[in-house]
Amino acid sequence: MNEQFRVAQKVGLMFRSETEIPEDIKGWAVSQLHADSPALGISSKYGKVKSWPQSMQPDLIERARLWRLYRENKKKERERKDGQELASAKQANRQNNLMREKDEMKFAHRNVYGKDQIRMRLMSFWANHFTIGNTFDNESLIGHAMEEAILAKLNSSFSEMLYKVTTHPGMLIYLDNIWSAGEESKHTINCRKKIDCQAGLNDNLGRELLELHTVSPSAGYTENDIRQTAKVLAGWGAYFEMPLAEMKEMAGTTNHWDVYKQRYAEPGNKTVLGKVIGVGKGGLRQLTNHLALHENTVMHLSTKLCQHFVSDNPQKIDIDYIANSWRRSNGDLDQIHSAVIDRAINSKDEKFQWPMNWLFQVLRLSDATFIKGWQDVHNYDNQLMEVKKIFEELGQSFWSTRQPDGYSSQKEEWLSGEMFERRLRFADAIYNAGRPKTSPEKIMDRIGANMTTRNLVESAGGFRRSRFIALMCSPELMGLKSV
Repeated sequence: MNEQFRVAQKVGLMFRSETEIPEDIKGWAVSQLHADSPALGISSKYGKVKSWPQSMQPDLIERARLWRLYRENKKKERERKDGQELASAKQANRQNNLMREKDEMKFAHRNVYGKDQIRMRLMSFWANHFTIGNTFDNESLIGHAMEEAILAKLNSSFSEMLYKVTTHPGMLIYLDNIWSAGEESKHTINCRKKIDCQAGLNDNLGRELLELHTVSPSAGYTENDIRQTAKVLAGWGAYFEMPLAEMKEMAGTTNHWDVYKQRYAEPGNKTVLGKVIGVGKGGLRQLTNHLALHENTVMHLSTKLCQHFVSDNPQKIDIDYIANSWRRSNGDLDQIHSAVIDRAINSKDEKFQWPMNWLFQVLRLSDATFIKGWQDVHNYDNQLMEVKKIFEELGQSFWSTRQPDGYSSQKEEWLSGEMFERRLRFADAIYNAGRPKTSPEKIMDRIGANMTTRNLVESAGGFRRSRFIALMCSPELMGLKSV
């Protein structure tokens, strides 16, 4: 594979056929960090690429309204009072669907048609690192967190991204922080006086903040550190069930991304990993700033970035290069991501591609149309697979009910016979339903495919379908070592 496509495979999503291939691949890759990131897509199958409709990109206020409507309709479904009312409720929820279908489709479109391919890869990496799984009907918030807490913060600091993701209502709901109340908070003290009232500290988010999002167990934190972190987080929550006027009265704000319930907050200072954290709402910012630059965070995430973008078996020199950039820049993501790009280019090691990234790369290389247009979002008779089904079949849906540790970047997790068979089936479906516009031969010439890949395609016979499948499922196109 030539150098341009080798780099685009490692840190990007491959070049579409209409895209001019840059001569200075490193300069192009670094410039991608500040590329324009409009949401692009198609309105219907084989439609022209254009801007994603603003009406399908609602803010948190609108998402909260849709969430309340969804819950009301689900209640009607459960009560089953009237056949017509039940049918109406089901139809309403099918149309609203908590924004999941629209967000999944928008994500797929951006990755297939966008010109900011490296930013898309970085968004996926960080969205997986800061896992927000589907629970308590929060699936309508996952896409918003990916766009606004991650993509919008790619050019800021890790500390800023960490704070924004931690306080996003999607994360607070997913890890149960919306119910967490300090042991000495006003809410918990009053609750103890009542017979049927339960209140207390929930340490789910505090635990994951330390274990997964920042320092990792290598920091040697204790259970007390976890509880102290949970106490800092106590009070951060959401009031999605309330109209804005009621929320304003309860929380003093109409911003769903800034709800701090003072009655749930734990009074007094806290100490986490030796750092004294002040009282009140501002304590969380103090904590995230501290954790973002902690040496164990630097090494944990430098290793994780290396394993995802640079090599299946990252070398110490590559990890240290990224870690040094983190230290010098005080966690500036532009500098960190630039270091990742540098290491990915300089390392000649192969990097196995996630199923999701592989799919997007196949679609971009072949000009196949395998993702529905937004006008078809509720067209259930279309021959194209539902986007939700695509990600679930790949075994990699950001919108599924999943564990906080996210999807592994280790190739061994994705190399089973079953997972390979899924890629074969997808390549077949893409050829049959997506109608690729670029032949396997042209793709191989454009990317500079090696002789092993060319021989594999040749051995598939004279049928274009068989040759297409052989190419797209070749070791070279999956990021595996081939001669």
